[in-house]
Amino acid sequence: TGWHEMLVVIEGTLTLEQYLARVVPPPRIERGRELLTRHREVLEAIARKYHVQPRFIVALWGIESDYGRNMGSEPAVGSLATLAFSGRRSAYFRRELLELLILLDDDGTDPGVAMGSWAGALGQCQFMPSNVRRHAVDWDGDGRRDIWRSTGDALASTANFLSHLGWQDDQTWGRRVRLPAEFDDRLAGREVQMRLGRWQSLGVRRMNGHNLPSRKLWTTLLLPDGRNGRAYLVYDDFKVLLRWNHSIYFAVAVGHLSERLR
Repeated sequence: TGWHEMLVVIEGTLTLEQYLARVVPPPRIERGRELLTRHREVLEAIARKYHVQPRFIVALWGIESDYGRNMGSEPAVGSLATLAFSGRRSAYFRRELLELLILLDDDGTDPGVAMGSWAGALGQCQFMPSNVRRHAVDWDGDGRRDIWRSTGDALASTANFLSHLGWQDDQTWGRRVRLPAEFDDRLAGREVQMRLGRWQSLGVRRMNGHNLPSRKLWTTLLLPDGRNGRAYLVYDDFKVLLRWNHSIYFAVAVGHLSERLR
């Protein structure tokens, strides 16, 4: 998405602390709590159908479009046509343009409604057109998958896509942790996986100093900004967030916001 392209730049210029302060500010947290309560009934129904916890649906909604307030202001047909004409990913954007035209025809959507980011990401959940066609849901039953104007459609579409990517609602995304003073940094990185109990034996603890959970989950330790920055133990659902958007900063931000929405 256009959001992902922007993150590639941001991750090269901001620390994770700076990024989280920008992407998960207090007003976004408060707004998310308000909307989680306002849409509780719909979110719980969506959670039962797609097996995705409401707080993660709302967190993605907040990070992707500020809860529908920032969906992009570019006509998607024009944006994708421009990108399909030139650029290093012209073949990709040509396919997405065709997907969008088919989508507009199938759903009877007015092209004037199909606004998005400069890279063609659409609606409150910022799907590319191919993902709208594959995973968008007509939750309100009006015959259209309207991820722009229907909050129910946007939230259900988010949950459906996460479910398709492999989300497990009996887990969480991960947690921030404390490392012992003499920790071997070579154990950090996505290439190393160990059970939670092994990290516990190495002295890794929750941020409050308590023991790690006792579940036998495979986990990875991430140090996005190196040894002096934040440390996270992440689970399989974190990998799902990376399939949604390949940015580690993005996935941490979604997890971070979801925790504040508890």
